Amino acid sequence: MGREVKRRAILDAALAEFLEHGYVGAGMDRVAARAGASKVTVYAHFADKRALFEAVFSDAIAGAERAGSASVEALAESDDLPRDLRAFAREHIASVIRPPLVQLRRMLIGEAGRFPELARAWHRAAPERGHATLAAVVTRLAERGLLRAPDPLLAAQHLNYLVLSIPLNEAMFAVRAGYDDAELRRWADEAVRVFLAAYGVPRGVLPA
Repeated sequence: MGREVKRRAILDAALAEFLEHGYVGAGMDRVAARAGASKVTVYAHFADKRALFEAVFSDAIAGAERAGSASVEALAESDDLPRDLRAFAREHIASVIRPPLVQLRRMLIGEAGRFPELARAWHRAAPERGHATLAAVVTRLAERGLLRAPDPLLAAQHLNYLVLSIPLNEAMFAVRAGYDDAELRRWADEAVRVFLAAYGVPRGVLPA
């Protein structure tokens, strides 16, 4: 097995171990067993548990940076904004409240005092980067006369949290075990309705 393949197996095993036992309770011997490797091999890749935890979250942060940008950017040239915003919102809400991602967020928040740079990096890679990408789209839609948004970044933040606030807060506190598709669609569609009521341009009205 190649070095990169083995490293990937260790990262995947460590993620499962940290999610199950937390940082303090995780054991390097169990990580090795999950990865089908020896502890010597694990330590050859990662000096200690702290380095392994940082690598797991760096990997997750890289994934967060790659996720979703194409579908967001496509909104800029939409020919049916309500429809395409609803499609984006439905995809976004389903993605963000996936149980493994919610577990990662909980764990990183819980360990933010021990790993402040990782927490900041997650925030930069996920919400901050996502808001900046969406703000660029809002700017383009305003230029096309489809939205009124004097502050595109604030409009992007409003849309994001209109979509996510209710289910994500419930999921983070484990208030609910799960959501059905109809419920997620309702939250997504209502978020878009409220967003367009605030920022949309009625048909036939020229932008100011």
